[in-house]
Amino acid sequence: MSVVETKKVTVSMSEELLAFADRMAESFGKTRSGFIASLLAEARERELERLAAEGYRYFSAEAREFAAASESAVAEALDDEYR
Repeated sequence: MSVVETKKVTVSMSEELLAFADRMAESFGKTRSGFIASLLAEARERELERLAAEGYRYFSAEAREFAAASESAVAEALDDEYR
């Protein structure tokens, strides 16, 4: 089991947001800090998923271009192999 080091920070927000955070934290059985940290962790996960999807789209386009460019060479090589 790994130990996660935490840091204490000061965050400024409106009283309205602070009250909302406190209500939500209580409804999830978390501390205010725990609730805010979980929201940030979820946002980080969504960002990582977005970046991964962007990378897959980029590399799939690159792979399609490579396949199209090498199609005739592959067909020629296969033709020679099966003659």
